[in-house]
Amino acid sequence: MAASTETPEPWYLALLGFAEHFRTSSPPKIRLCVHCLQAVFQFKPPPRVEARTHLQLGSVLYRHTKNSELAQTHLEKAWFISQQISQFEDVKFEAASILSEFYCQQNLVDSAKPVLRKAIQISQQTPYWHCRLLFQLAQLHTLEKDLVSACDLLGVGAEYARVMGSEYTRSLFLLSKGMLLLMERKLSEVHPLLTLCGTIVENWQGNPIQKESLRVFFLVLQVTHYLDAGQVKSVKPCLKQLQQCIQTISTLHDDEILPTNPAALFHWLPKEHMCVLVYLVTVMHSMQAGYLEKAQKYTDKALMQLEKLKMLDNSPILSTFQVILLEHIIMCRLVTGHKATALQEISQVCQLCQQSPRLFTNHAAQLHTLLGLYCISVNCMDNAEAQFTAALQMTTHQELWTFIVTNLASVYIREGNRHQELYSLLERINPDHNFPVSSHCLRAAAFYIRGLLSFFQGRYNEAKRFLRETLKMSNAEDLNRLTACSLVLLGHIFFVLGNHRESNNMVVPAMQLASKIPDMSVQLWSSALLKDLNEACGNTMDAHEAAQMHQNFSQQLLQDHIAACSLPEHNLISWTDGLPPVQFQPQNGPTTSLAGLL
Repeated sequence: MAASTETPEPWYLALLGFAEHFRTSSPPKIRLCVHCLQAVFQFKPPPRVEARTHLQLGSVLYRHTKNSELAQTHLEKAWFISQQISQFEDVKFEAASILSEFYCQQNLVDSAKPVLRKAIQISQQTPYWHCRLLFQLAQLHTLEKDLVSACDLLGVGAEYARVMGSEYTRSLFLLSKGMLLLMERKLSEVHPLLTLCGTIVENWQGNPIQKESLRVFFLVLQVTHYLDAGQVKSVKPCLKQLQQCIQTISTLHDDEILPTNPAALFHWLPKEHMCVLVYLVTVMHSMQAGYLEKAQKYTDKALMQLEKLKMLDNSPILSTFQVILLEHIIMCRLVTGHKATALQEISQVCQLCQQSPRLFTNHAAQLHTLLGLYCISVNCMDNAEAQFTAALQMTTHQELWTFIVTNLASVYIREGNRHQELYSLLERINPDHNFPVSSHCLRAAAFYIRGLLSFFQGRYNEAKRFLRETLKMSNAEDLNRLTACSLVLLGHIFFVLGNHRESNNMVVPAMQLASKIPDMSVQLWSSALLKDLNEACGNTMDAHEAAQMHQNFSQQLLQDHIAACSLPEHNLISWTDGLPPVQFQPQNGPTTSLAGLL
């Protein structure tokens, strides 16, 4: 409706009513809606009605049609005309906001920035729009990876919200800034900021749902910060608080009373999205800690919730959540010996990325990394190397880069003839000197890789030193998989050295831990060692039992190997460039060696 002191003309009300009727019909009749709105211009309406109608037409054309040229024309006219009219803030700033969004969708980012800057400059007396436009420009800079400019804007927003008396919106700006500082790894700035946010959130007395949603935002940042640092044990108190917080939110009823302060008319995420996010960080924790059955349980819950939400809401963040969940559960499947399922889920990630160029840009490196891990699991080492090499070219994320390099080093160790490339890699992930990231988990893994290399080279004392360092670090933070791998490798070393008692002391707990995870490869390795140990010690019954276990694990892995390599999706291992292929040609049968597997 026209926000005017004059009573709207009957013809205008009639056309507007028809337009809205056609827009909300099932299915929507967009062409008729557009005709009704275009008819308004036949009456040579006053500037307010003209600007509002251009905005309505531009919005409908942008959201419901592919006529981007006409949508742009109407949105630009709405923005131009509304700037000449005083006390017309809602139309003026909505036009600026939608026009900028439209420009970004059309990859005209340089056209969007001046519109938003001008709107921010003239909206200081309109708190809601001033804050919203600051968030929008900060988001635009973030998408461009200009996190410094984004952080500056969020800082401006936090100060403006403080002056406007909205501690709630101030917290949203500060927490958003904290999130970007974490992405930039500016930890010296993150810690004081999160401390300030924690104090503001705890002291703020307001709408219970808003308060709890701020606590969820704050705790999610803390939990992801710990997980990024590979501190799986240290994060537990924060994660527990987060899980309790989301339970509290789910019992609260949405308060229909809107805040009286217009600067506080924001929310971070809908309750349902927050629930999925808490499931997601729980899955991340369970996978890092090696509680893979728990990771599976929470992934199933989260994916079920996501399917329900995606029927009602096409928000891009839901697809992002889905991809991250799948990335984590794929890694779990590869460990638990379900390669065929992992491969089908990798294919599912490919399909999601095909639907969204931005999603593919953000997750291409992870996708190639997952394919590299799958290739290792089916003993396709050349393909694994190609996948990891492709992934390294696509990422600037230091933790992911270190993870990829660590796995590529394991490929070179297994191949046994890539000494120059291997030593070049190991220099870049030296856990004793200038390790590239602060992650406890990745540094422990780097010690393990050194131990593995020393083992293969027959330098057993050196291998023991590296593996004991891994054990010390993994025990400190409950990194169960690294603990199990280190124990079984130490057990192997002691067996080779003829120290059967010490070997047994390593292999038995390795087997117990591997069964608890469960880690199929470590179980296979441990059962083979137990068989050899018991034979060497003359324990015929125990040796027979271990041999039977080894046979069972071998059969399970072999069947899964054949199933995975027979899938048409197995051809993904050859894809290293561009968008993922849509069609997969069926395989005649497994083409990979089983020798390395068994």
